[in-house]
Amino acid sequence: MRIIDANLNRASEGLRFLEDVARFLLNDAALSQQLKAARHSLAWEAKALGVQLLSQRNSEGDVGAELPGEAEQDLAGLVTANAKRAEESLRVIAELAKLPELHSRLNAARFEELRFSLYTLERSLASRVLRQDKTRRLSGLYVVLDRQALAGRDIVEAARQVVEGGARVIQIRDKQSSKSELLATAQAVKALCHESEVLLIVNDYPDLAVAADADGVHTGQKDLPLPVVRRQMPIDKIAGCSVNTVAEALKARDEGADYIAVGSMFPTSTKEGAIVVGIERLKQVREAVNTPLVAIGGINEDNIGQVLAAGAASVAVVSAALGREDIRGAVRRLAERIESLCDGIA
Repeated sequence: MRIIDANLNRASEGLRFLEDVARFLLNDAALSQQLKAARHSLAWEAKALGVQLLSQRNSEGDVGAELPGEAEQDLAGLVTANAKRAEESLRVIAELAKLPELHSRLNAARFEELRFSLYTLERSLASRVLRQDKTRRLSGLYVVLDRQALAGRDIVEAARQVVEGGARVIQIRDKQSSKSELLATAQAVKALCHESEVLLIVNDYPDLAVAADADGVHTGQKDLPLPVVRRQMPIDKIAGCSVNTVAEALKARDEGADYIAVGSMFPTSTKEGAIVVGIERLKQVREAVNTPLVAIGGINEDNIGQVLAAGAASVAVVSAALGREDIRGAVRRLAERIESLCDGIA
């Protein structure tokens, strides 16, 4: 009974910690509800032993009470530690429930079921926590390194100037190169980004994003669905999605997009067939979802304030940076403009 009591407490405490992370830090209603349901189910399964468990509890005489605690950890480490604590405890209870004197009062199969469901919940929660840091860095200037827009200039050198100019995020968009060429480019750009803590996103290709150890991938409405992209990537990589409508934004949110790119804000010659949706659409999407928004399409120094005021967390540009002879200077002016406008909005 003392073993069961101790492990029930460990499992419940671990589940409560995970539930609070999902609820208060991630604002994830679905995950917090699932963890709450698991915690309540655990309490229900042990209800028949309530009085006996309390009667056998002896915290003062516990020889393990004075053992040193665990070393300091970050949030992701704490999530893993608490999940493991709960999973291990559920395994102990499930094994003891098979004893002849207990199997009529404890359902071993139910504790096993709870343990396996927690494995899945742990993965989902750890993924959200690990991606949270990257998502928080998704602000300021987001430069799309489009090979076509570079018109023959070296993409790695352009990336260097973009980083030195103060961009927070770089996306590599290359529809012309082979994948082997693109991988070499992405690896070189990743090295530049890593030195300056700039996020690197690869457009369209989750396999290349993984191979280059980029921070994430960006997809469009005609690319692989987000759930498929997620399965191809490590759990700490972020995924963004381009949308034109509120309905597409809601779908992207529900499928787990870490950020949503809305556009085109203004007429642009950079992307063939771009649909101009305007500032009002950005406002509508902002009202519909709380996912970070990236505004894109025809944005420059003159209109950048409009998209920030409409709720964009980040502003993506192509021509406003790459269309200038001095890429570094253009990026610096845009980044400084965003910073000054954000200070004004705050």
